[in-house]
Amino acid sequence: MIQTIDLRGRHHTPAELLAAVPRSLTDVTAAIEIAAELIADVRARGEAALIDQAERLDRVRPAAIRVPVAHIDEAVATLDPGVRTAIEETIRRVRHASAAQVPPGVTTAIAPGACITQRWQPVRRVGLYVPGGKAVYPSSVVMNVVPAQVAGVASIALASPPQSAFNGRVHPTILAVAGLLGVHEIYAMGGAGAIGAFAWGVPDIGLDPVQLVTGPGNVYVAAAKRLVRGQTGIDAEAGPTDILVIADASADPDFIAADLVSQAEHDELAAAVLVTDSTELADAVEERLGKLAASTTHSVRVSTALAGRQSAIVLVDDLVAGAAFSNAFGPEHLEIQTSNPDAVLQMIENAGAIFIGPHSPVSLGDYAAGSNHVLPTGGQARFTPGLGAYTFLRPQQVVEYSREALLEVAGSIDALSRAEALPAHGDAIRARFTDGT
Repeated sequence: MIQTIDLRGRHHTPAELLAAVPRSLTDVTAAIEIAAELIADVRARGEAALIDQAERLDRVRPAAIRVPVAHIDEAVATLDPGVRTAIEETIRRVRHASAAQVPPGVTTAIAPGACITQRWQPVRRVGLYVPGGKAVYPSSVVMNVVPAQVAGVASIALASPPQSAFNGRVHPTILAVAGLLGVHEIYAMGGAGAIGAFAWGVPDIGLDPVQLVTGPGNVYVAAAKRLVRGQTGIDAEAGPTDILVIADASADPDFIAADLVSQAEHDELAAAVLVTDSTELADAVEERLGKLAASTTHSVRVSTALAGRQSAIVLVDDLVAGAAFSNAFGPEHLEIQTSNPDAVLQMIENAGAIFIGPHSPVSLGDYAAGSNHVLPTGGQARFTPGLGAYTFLRPQQVVEYSREALLEVAGSIDALSRAEALPAHGDAIRARFTDGT
């Protein structure tokens, strides 16, 4: 069912570890041409293009591209009480954790009369994308909206594809969660066209351009994000989810198998990887995966993901080698289930979110941990962080010098400006001291 990659018996260079990482054949560049066409169509024809794309790609005509507030209010009123309670608790936890991600402003006195203030300024307007497809993601509404609100974003627009099961409306649970969060600018649009609409705006439906687009999506959404970068900011080019578990002989194979299956049910291209130095654990997990995959609700999807080239059981000589492999993989979700997880954690450099111990499964982070589940996929954790309040903040340095403080460095500036053959830089300093003082 799931392949085994045996890395035991020799030391591997970083390049060799990268080459050994199992990945799907999903290639964002392959979707670039189609995404570009969809974006260009939206820029040229606005609402008409979004309607045509919904009918062709989502197989439904949207009830309205811009969702009427009445639809949002109706969704809030009819939301299942149990779901509402769960959502409200998730909102509370994510808001609490996100507040710790806003750095304080700091003023540094460089010298008497010379100050640099580091401030964190929120972007004014953002576009948040919540995917449709194989599942409904009200939790993604929380994970996108709450950190933006905590950061101080003043204007929030949200997009999600229209659903044929709901007569062309956005899924009512998504609408309800947005309503609970006070977001009322919602658009029934999906895929690359939605990302393009956020970036350039759609005047005929009152959609103004945004400064930042965040949220997960399929390969066409990822391609669209790549295309609009420069016109607007993006969080990351999100793709299929992945989980990597580092475990030793002390781990419970039932827990590990359940966690691998929980992520595999997202998508046929989801990656589920176990890294272990225990062949006994590897065999036990493989045996349990077969049983779980056959009995779970989305058994075909899970079995396809586990059998894919992106999923594997990786055998290593020890946990040092396991951590090195994990760093090369750059997992979206990393679980550490070992007898001494802190020792392994000290060796981890690259991960979107890290879950320590047998009672911190990835499912906890997907919903109620308080952490954010919008995380870098496809190895992007090697250079990109997950979503947080900091995503919506821009660090700015505010410089304030007195006349005396400027005079103190005037000679240094003049010398450097001449060394760089930019003498007007030095002249701009001297212009402030024409009286000879």
